[in-house]
Amino acid sequence: MGEYKILIDKEKCIGCGACSAILPDFFEIEGGKARTKKSEIKENEKQKIKDAVSGCPVNAIKVIKK
Repeated sequence: MGEYKILIDKEKCIGCGACSAILPDFFEIEGGKARTKKSEIKENEKQKIKDAVSGCPVNAIKVIKK
């Protein structure tokens, strides 16, 4: 089971696709908004997700500890 959870703020998301370009195994664009393919992540995956979080131009992605 994942130790962290990825949250996407649908109100902020502009569907630019930066997250899915950076990390296509975790994110995709559906209906003009980003969505997670895998919402729970393990400690060793956290650094990968940080790259997608920092790549989001509107700060719509957050990672929280469960």
